[in-house]
Amino acid sequence: MEFPKRHSLISFLLFLSTFIVQHFAAVNSVGVNYGTLGNNLPPPAQVAQFLKEKTTIDRVKLFDVNPDILLAFAGTGIFVAVTVPNGEIPNLVNKKYARRWVGDNIKPFYPQTKINYVLVGNEVLHWGPQNLIDNLVGAMRSLHNALIRSGIEGVNVTTAHALSILESSDPPSLAKFRPGWDKGDLAPILQFLRQTKSPFMVNPYPYFGYSPEKADFALFKPNPGVTDKFTKKLYTNMFDQLIDSVYTSMKKLGYGDVDIAVGETGWASAGETFEPKCTIPNAASYNGGLVKKYNQGAGTPLLPGRKFETYIFALFNENLKPGSLAERNFGLFQPDFTPVYDVGIMRGTAGVPDQPVPTPTPSVPTPPSPVPKPPTQGNKKWCVPKAEATDAQLQSNIDYVCSQSGMDCGPIQANGACFNPNTVRAHASYAMNSWYQSKGRNNFDCDFSGTGAITSSDPSK
Repeated sequence: MEFPKRHSLISFLLFLSTFIVQHFAAVNSVGVNYGTLGNNLPPPAQVAQFLKEKTTIDRVKLFDVNPDILLAFAGTGIFVAVTVPNGEIPNLVNKKYARRWVGDNIKPFYPQTKINYVLVGNEVLHWGPQNLIDNLVGAMRSLHNALIRSGIEGVNVTTAHALSILESSDPPSLAKFRPGWDKGDLAPILQFLRQTKSPFMVNPYPYFGYSPEKADFALFKPNPGVTDKFTKKLYTNMFDQLIDSVYTSMKKLGYGDVDIAVGETGWASAGETFEPKCTIPNAASYNGGLVKKYNQGAGTPLLPGRKFETYIFALFNENLKPGSLAERNFGLFQPDFTPVYDVGIMRGTAGVPDQPVPTPTPSVPTPPSPVPKPPTQGNKKWCVPKAEATDAQLQSNIDYVCSQSGMDCGPIQANGACFNPNTVRAHASYAMNSWYQSKGRNNFDCDFSGTGAITSSDPSK
């Protein structure tokens, strides 16, 4: 193609640069989860201005559809992913309801606000109940069709998964999705994502897999690495191991071509006395290592050179989050925009400081009440309720566990062997530990929305 006039060439170059920005910006920068569980957080307009002017962050993910935030990010060029509340999933299967939802929540803001994803629920398979799981794919399809009918073609529909969807992750070559969820739920989800060219979004947290002997491996620090004896691939960090486990599991179902995105990952910078892993140096090492890895574009041993769209958890320390002190200290920033530590996302900076500021002094939790001894299956670790967990939270844990196929809650029913002491906390301890033991004793199987803690001390003694 020839451009005989200078202005024609300039026009072409401007068009080309605009095309590149619009179509390849999706892998420019690490994103962040923007939570709002705090009574001291700055107004959304200030947040949008701060991210645009002071940081390299070019995308945020919300856990709801907040109109004030969507309005504040209009015209900033920052991508915004929104999340449909889990309880809305059954309603969205209805086509008319889905069209109304799009008309109320997306259309008034798009395209002025660059909404890139609508996530249908969050970790639905992990938390259930079954009614939401059964309606998940139908809701995703209905919402996708509603967006298209509304003339909105630049917004993808997906959903984020906890890594409890994996039966195992070590070594990655033997990883697979949990039976029942694999073909019954995840295969239809992956089929929808393939058809709509949307990513499979997962929430990998090396934070939950941390142990002192694996600290360097979890925190992106130099270490000898671990070799997968079947593929001969060397893994030097837990994040790569988890991502390749997801990829292997997808490939075994025949969906290795679907892209992977990271919806959440992060590290707490402070915690209770029983959470020694929650320090500023550890959080800076993990999140700083994650940003460095992303910027290098190295990929994983099984997916070399691949950049995974990634959202760090979280933007701010949120003082109203339930759970332990750690839950309120996942933020990269304090509510006054002061960085908790540096991970290289501030404009004009490039790395993690050598001397991080001292770790805040954590509060001392109240010791847990005595509980009956749940089944341990020979394991020397137990999952117990955190001291600050409320009875309402613990009852919700009991209801969830006891509604799942294969879980026996008979011992905590009237006349059962572990019915006494007849308290919500005692019964929750049995139910939560039963779940933890039966699911393979993975740390994330004791999370229970921040209300569970793993202990090596027998709680019945």
